Amino acid sequence: MDIKQELEAYRPWNEQEARDREAMLFLLETQPDIFSRENRIAHFTVSCWLLNETHDKVLMAYHKIYRSWSWLGGHADGERNLRLAARREALEESGAEEVRELGNGIFSVELLTVDGHEKNGSYVSSHLHLNVTYLMETAESELPGNAAENGGVKWFTPKEAVAASTEPWMAERIYKKLNEKMNALRERGELA
Repeated sequence: MDIKQELEAYRPWNEQEARDREAMLFLLETQPDIFSRENRIAHFTVSCWLLNETHDKVLMAYHKIYRSWSWLGGHADGERNLRLAARREALEESGAEEVRELGNGIFSVELLTVDGHEKNGSYVSSHLHLNVTYLMETAESELPGNAAENGGVKWFTPKEAVAASTEPWMAERIYKKLNEKMNALRERGELA
């Protein structure tokens, strides 16, 4: 299934997701190079809410640009299979040997604004990330992270993960939502 079909089949959790999914579908149809950073207005990114095997901890990475603990993820970089891109990013950023997808596809969608910033000595203009999130798990262990990608990785309880973020909008609107969705899956018996 391609990302357009996945997005069309995805059932939004709330109004934010419904509106963001609609915008993503529009941009997917109207923007060139939407899977590449070459599109400097908007491009697809992926994230994963990476759990341990008992699903009571979330792995967060220290994001150097935002100076905050955040989910793992990155740019699609030309990959149209966003599940594969999310898996690649989870492995790269965590240093884990294996990650496994939980559920049946997209876990969350969000349009994220990115303020202009310096990266590798060059200015990157403000733009949008069309972010697709997947729920995944890996073995809980001391993971090395990736110094080229982040300032380290650390396991948090879901509540601690929200508190560890120094980005208020992300903590309140995204990470809390991911925890609510995770709890709903648990209540339905879809997440042990």
